[in-house]
Amino acid sequence: MKTLSVKLPDALDAKLTAIAQQRGTSKSEVVREALQVLLVRKRSFRKASALALAKDLAGCVAGPGDLSVNKDYLKDYGR
Repeated sequence: MKTLSVKLPDALDAKLTAIAQQRGTSKSEVVREALQVLLVRKRSFRKASALALAKDLAGCVAGPGDLSVNKDYLKDYGR
């Protein structure tokens, strides 16, 4: 296993220490778990489509489904 030194602000170190004590584990173990979660999440975002990332927003706006088929909506387009 590789060793990594990290400098943390006092407030972050205090939070890390509290979580480690609460879990009864080392700070290193908490950091390893957090990194694993972060790296897995980042990998899944890269593979997701724009629709998948904004699925909670898709279809949330009321209005005509497709403005391109109604000539009235395009009347002043480009002016």
